[in-house]
Amino acid sequence: MMAKFYDFLDAWNNLIGYSTPKHHKQILNFLVDVWQNTPHRGLLMAFRHSGKSTVVGIFAACVLHFKPETRILILSAHSALASRMVGHIRNIIENHPMCVDLIPTSKKEWASDRLTVNRGVGIREPSVVCQGINGNITGMRADLIICDDIEVPNTCNTTQKREKLRERLRELDFILSPNGAMIYIGTPHTMDTIYRTDEDSDDSESSVS
Repeated sequence: MMAKFYDFLDAWNNLIGYSTPKHHKQILNFLVDVWQNTPHRGLLMAFRHSGKSTVVGIFAACVLHFKPETRILILSAHSALASRMVGHIRNIIENHPMCVDLIPTSKKEWASDRLTVNRGVGIREPSVVCQGINGNITGMRADLIICDDIEVPNTCNTTQKREKLRERLRELDFILSPNGAMIYIGTPHTMDTIYRTDEDSDDSESSVS
């Protein structure tokens, strides 16, 4: 299966005229490992401009390629940031040669904040939907939650804001489906960061930095 994800990544980079950096394959390997293996929790931290969000978007599109019924929730500090990730995923689906069958004939849900690919009937939630961390997520269900840059100065510069952020994140366990995966992507902005490292995380979580 990992080789198929690599093929998807390489095909996209070839399409846009780039080769695949070694660390992008390492990031992708980590994401797939979190998605496929228990406890399905992971933290990705990488140097700035490393392309981590780029690879995460490719990973999300590839998940939909293999499992179109997957429901993905993108959370960011602000809805505009989350919409950028949805736009990235939408662009990949619209242009990747392996995603042709995912594009619906009627694009009723093909917008800046959500999209729904061709899939089986009976699924209520969009394939991909985004929200700011303080947006309304009541009643949502997701098989993959991607928390992309939820810790930024405006969400963590006081003790009260950090506690509010942690409380909000605890709610995600009620949204995630059984055996669903949750991946955090970001950079610490405070000593009291919400992100854990290998030294202070328990055995139920994994991270790469």
